[in-house]
Order: sequence, then structure tokens, then C-alpha cells
Amino acid sequence: CTYLEIEQAERTHAVVLSRPAWLWGAEMGANEHGVCVGNEGVWTREPLGEDEALLGMDLVRLGLERGSSAREALEVITALLERYGQGGSCKEEPVPFVYHNTFLLADRTEAWVLETAGRYWAAQRIREGSRNISNQLSIGREITAEHTGLRQRACSQGWWSGDGEFSFAEVFSLPHQPARMEAAKTRYRAGKELLQQHAGHITAETFMAILRDKASGICVDSEGFRTAGSMVSVLPQDPALPCVHFFTATPDPSRSVFKPFVFVAGLKPVPQVRSPTFHDDPAKKIPRFQSTVDRRHELYRRHQAALELMERDKERGQKLLQTLRDLEKQGLEGMNALLGGTVAPSAEELADLFFDCVEAEMKFYT
Repeated sequence: CTYLEIEQAERTHAVVLSRPAWLWGAEMGANEHGVCVGNEGVWTREPLGEDEALLGMDLVRLGLERGSSAREALEVITALLERYGQGGSCKEEPVPFVYHNTFLLADRTEAWVLETAGRYWAAQRIREGSRNISNQLSIGREITAEHTGLRQRACSQGWWSGDGEFSFAEVFSLPHQPARMEAAKTRYRAGKELLQQHAGHITAETFMAILRDKASGICVDSEGFRTAGSMVSVLPQDPALPCVHFFTATPDPSRSVFKPFVFVAGLKPVPQVRSPTFHDDPAKKIPRFQSTVDRRHELYRRHQAALELMERDKERGQKLLQTLRDLEKQGLEGMNALLGGTVAPSAEELADLFFDCVEAEMKFYT
């Protein structure tokens, strides 16, 4: 993994990952069985381990590679967390940036929120409606599964008296949150409200619009914490229909294109969104992160150049943005036709789908 080696599994599933280029894990992704997992950083009462262990992002990838359902992915993550712990820097900088993790997990029939504090964890199965996470503990008393020593740990530390109902968020949250957690509260509330506004008729477009929402702080484009990549997945309950995963593969979704990806045999590789590898990688040399390298892939470079143009020439920028939105709309219409049964693309067309969308986007930038 990023910092550790762990025992190999007998078999792993095909995965598609959106990840920081310097590490082994992923921020979010999906596997061939329609399982999706994403993670966020969180700060809790449990001390942060600067010792190198598993990153939350490693656990995302391990859950996807080894879990054929959301529940199985959750079991994989919690078992590895209990065995190896979480820790090590989550940022490619000499000063360690360390956090614990919360996860969203979903498949065609089930959805879960998993929240952690050190090696301890609580999970909630989401049975209806919508759910969001945002850099803070959010599981209260509705715990479906938990670490066997969770409550004992809370009692032994004096965080919980053992009386009354147990709330994971109340007991394990820090009494005084770091400054960035204050912004997280606003984002969490806004995400919840935006989802509730569309209750009962949430579509892929709804999610894309929420991920692009700057007023709420959900879409961040400054202060060194830019929204790096975004993903929306459509998971039909009918197993005969394919799952469709949309990725931006570029930062700031308000100025990016969501492009569809479908798991089929013979997928065409997309080198334009693969970051370069380095023989003497500063993330792998000890001490780590003593120098920097340019990890941007080809689409990222062209996208950035286009954004600079949009800033300089507002009129041309607006035209380009409209063109990109039209490209995205084509992808969404294609997905609706595919899932609605009005078109039946060949396996070859689906294998080329993501590649073709990336190519089309790159042509607009040149």
C-alpha cells in the first residue's frame, strides 16, 4: 500500500479509481460489482498516529478490490483497520498532515456510512432517502455495527459515563474542533439541505449540481484545498443493467466535465488521465517529500491551460464552458438511453466510451 505491505488477497476485483497521483490508494472509486466507496478526513478524540500505517485512501482501494458488495467492502476495511491501524501523512508535503477517516459505501441494493477514530469504528446502514458526509463524525445513536471495544474505550477514557444512549459523534468528536472543522459543519448542513430539496427525484444531474455548489463550500477552488476530482455513480437495482460511473479526472467540478465509464471486457486504456511515474519518486524515498515533481496528467495540463484562457477572455471562456456542458449532456443522455433500453451499444463502444469522452474534451482545449 502507500506506506505498508499487507498480505495479498487470493483474488481481487477490477476497479476504477480517482486518486492522488503520489499514493497507492484512492479518494473514491468503484469496482466491477457496482460497489462504490469514497472517504473524507476527520479529526476525533483519538490521537493521530504519525507512524506510517494504512491511509484511509488505501482502505478505499482495498475495500473495492476485495469486496463484492458494500457490506463486504465495509468488513474488509474494518478488519484491516483493526489489524494495521491508520496513520501517516495524507499530503505530499514535508510537514505531516494526518487525519482519521469517514467513508460512504454503496452498491445496487445497500448503502453504509462508516466512521473511524484510530482503530475504533461505527457503521450505519442507510435504508432510505439520502445521506452525506463532510469532514466530521455524523453517526449518532443509529449504529448498525461497531468495533467490539468501542464503548469500553469511551468509558476508559472518561468520554462516556456508560449511562443512557451511546452517540458515536457526541462521544468521539473533539470538544474544540480545528478551525477547518467549522467550515465542514456548514458544508455538511448545506449538503443535507440540497439533497432534501430534491428528495424523491434525485438524478445524476442533481449530484453534479450539488458537487458544483460554491456558495455552500462543497465545491472548493482556493486555499490549497481545491476539489481535486469528482465522481457520480448510477447503480441500477436491476442487475441486468450496467452501473455507470462519471468522473471529472480534473479539479474544480464547476469547470470540469463528468465523463461516463462502464465496466466491460477489453476496456481501452486512457493514458491521458494517468499521472506520470518517476524513477526517483520523492514520495517513496526516506525521508519522504523532500522535493516536488509535476504529477499532472495530460488532460489536467490542458484543462489548466483552458482555465487560464477562461480567466483572461471571459467571452471565450463562457463559450468553452458551454461546449463542455454540451459534451457532458451527451454523456448523460447516452446513459439514460442505455439504462432505458432505447439503445444497445456494442461491448466495443462501451469499452471505448471513457477514452472517447476524454479525447473529445481534449480536442476542445486545443
